[in-house]
Amino acid sequence: MSSLASQLANLIGSENVRDDTISREAYGHDATPLFFGLPEVIVAPRTAEHVSQIVRYAAETGIPVIPRGAGSNLCAATVPLHGGIVMSMVNMNAILEISPSEMLAVVQPGVTNLHLDIEVGKHNLMFVPDPGSRNVSTIGGNAATSAGGLRGLKYGTTKNYVLGLEVVLGTGDIIRTGGRLVKDVAGYDITRLLIGSEGTLGVFTEITVALVPRPESSKYGVAYFETLAAASSAVERIILSGILPSTLEFLDNTCILAVEEFARLGLDKEAGALLLFGDHGDSGYVEHIVEKMAEIVRSVPDCRGVTLAPDVAAAEELLYARRCSLPALARLGTLSILEDISVPRHKMAATVTEIDAIGLKYGLRIGTFGHAGDGNLHPTIVVDKDDKAAVANAEKAMGEIFALALKMGGTITGEHGVGSAKLPYLETRLGHIQMELQRSIKKVFDPHGILNPGRLGS
Repeated sequence: MSSLASQLANLIGSENVRDDTISREAYGHDATPLFFGLPEVIVAPRTAEHVSQIVRYAAETGIPVIPRGAGSNLCAATVPLHGGIVMSMVNMNAILEISPSEMLAVVQPGVTNLHLDIEVGKHNLMFVPDPGSRNVSTIGGNAATSAGGLRGLKYGTTKNYVLGLEVVLGTGDIIRTGGRLVKDVAGYDITRLLIGSEGTLGVFTEITVALVPRPESSKYGVAYFETLAAASSAVERIILSGILPSTLEFLDNTCILAVEEFARLGLDKEAGALLLFGDHGDSGYVEHIVEKMAEIVRSVPDCRGVTLAPDVAAAEELLYARRCSLPALARLGTLSILEDISVPRHKMAATVTEIDAIGLKYGLRIGTFGHAGDGNLHPTIVVDKDDKAAVANAEKAMGEIFALALKMGGTITGEHGVGSAKLPYLETRLGHIQMELQRSIKKVFDPHGILNPGRLGS
């Protein structure tokens, strides 16, 4: 055991510290391709006091600390590019309280989305944030990146459901922000500032989240179109009709073909775009609103057909078509680079058209899927990881895609976060003054610059 590992073992126990080569290499990357950094040691604290002791020691010695949940993020937010200590929250995975009357839960950061949603479901409640990796992604990681998901259009994202935090600052001090209240405007909203800060301002050790009543029923349908422009027109018509559904998702033809080959769901392989739509609530409302959406999409020129799921099993198949887009595309090559941008909804089709043109320019296969209802697109490039020229072209293409998003009045990330992957483009998005403001905020929360260095505020 190294000297650093021994020092940390003295603080939190040797059973919570690892520095063997296999563990260090395993924690040297997250779900983001092309990024790797070897940590010196991995710690798995069990209490807020453990976290405080580790951070205080790191502040005194100048060692970086990288907080980490499941490592399922797609922006290289938890890759230890500067070595140091990876702080895995795997041991802090308890649901501390579920309060049905207050419609809230108090959890440790290592609790997964799916586990929390199952447990609150026993009280007829629902935890809304629904990222694609919900089976493994943690509440702490969701809060750190302000994760989105399929329900974002109707319900919002993680930032809308965090009421309070227990946080260890870069000094080792422990603070509590917010609490159990729906209304609380005492002072600056530090809770919301911390949400999405990607571990650069503090380490979350306890999270109080808001819950909502669990819907009585749900219903989904799928529509096929000749072009993505036609699908985009259908989205506009749905929104303009006064409907705000829980689900409005799209796949382009590249994704449709990949998903059909992967899952054999009977999708229309000739369609230029697929639109998955649906809602949930009481059964009468759901039947009416989904039928109304079906009528709207059928009225759009170039609609090839609409199918409504007759039962829950069929609905799950439709949802699976969207959720399996990434693994389906990943089968087309040995390296998949999935990014996310957001653009105004009415510019979505034009943006995807230009993304396709960028793909042709660099000789790349790019499949685009995402959240049609809020203009959040996920362009995914699939290449051979051993083809250095193709990988280099993929990186150039993604740079042009980020620039395209800004040209369209959008942003470089809608839900994945900035991390290391998009940091080179952040100042272009925010401007010099905002970047300096972020650096100033970082210094207040983390005066020694040890928390996830080289990212936001650096």
